[in-house]
Amino acid sequence: MALPDMPALSADIKRWGQELGFQQVMITDVDMAQQRPYLDAWLEKQYHGEMSYMERHRELRLRPQELVPGALRAICVRMDYALTTTNSLRELKSSDKAYVSRYARGRDYHKLIRRRLQRLADRINEATGPFGYRAFVDSAPVLERALAEKSGMGWIGKNTMLLNREAGSWFFLAELLTDLPLTVDQPTTAHCGTCTACLDVCPTGAFVGPHVLDARRCISYLTIELRSAIPEELRPLMGNRIFGCDDCQLICPWNKFTKVTEEQDFAPRHGLDDTQLTQLFGWTEEEFLSNTEGSPIRRIGYECWLRNIAVALGNAESSAEIIDALVMRRDHPSELVREHVAWALSRHPGASDLR
Repeated sequence: MALPDMPALSADIKRWGQELGFQQVMITDVDMAQQRPYLDAWLEKQYHGEMSYMERHRELRLRPQELVPGALRAICVRMDYALTTTNSLRELKSSDKAYVSRYARGRDYHKLIRRRLQRLADRINEATGPFGYRAFVDSAPVLERALAEKSGMGWIGKNTMLLNREAGSWFFLAELLTDLPLTVDQPTTAHCGTCTACLDVCPTGAFVGPHVLDARRCISYLTIELRSAIPEELRPLMGNRIFGCDDCQLICPWNKFTKVTEEQDFAPRHGLDDTQLTQLFGWTEEEFLSNTEGSPIRRIGYECWLRNIAVALGNAESSAEIIDALVMRRDHPSELVREHVAWALSRHPGASDLR
């Protein structure tokens, strides 16, 4: 079967993708050789912390052809998830309320985007006949930001996020790797200039320098990826952030171009955009599992959920309600939870006689 007109097919794919709800569709080759020195140096310095899969799948990240034999192109897609154009650090000032990263307040994006990608693949199949492809939604060792940058979707900013001149950075990325020799797009240029707002605002000083993140100090890593005790010296710096951290995006000037999503699945559930820490800390394991069904939060598990909130309660302004909530968990079966609760209680002078 003769191959279709690739420039025309590439244009059609972009149009179909937007019809399916993606805000942008771009195409690039899958040569990741330029990324090797950066990834190697990052791993050698142990900046990945306990994310052993980063080291284990190093070569797959650099050789997408081993994930999809015969892969020639990556169809990169972007889906906005912001619910407001307001970018403010105000939520971080309410020490008695929980801060959950914006991306995790609604339903898990993985299934929604994967379904859309499959529908896009089906449209391509109708036009070309059977072709080789595989969809990725943060589900395999793919350097998605690097691919998106190569495609011209934006540039990787100093905060290591992909930035887009028309949309900022509040969006999800995903890819279709395919064996179709589609027409590739050209990379854009970087536009961070001399701005260092994201580096300066990081609560834990996780940025070693521009474009270099030491994940071991990153609050997103500490609250989501880390399964052991949070280093004690970092706990006071975490404030009320219990799942993820958005500071470097909230402060980014490019996010003045934030676009509001129309996807209702991204709307906050169970009040995760405005809830007292004590209320979330009071969830039983059954309530946690029920309330996080279909949420990216569920994957950290109940134990780490309590660990994270205990730290936030330790950072909150003292009150009888907060002390009572911590005391109720003082004898929790989990040693991990008990240790963080004890630390939190030590931060409240009114609880000193209960320790």
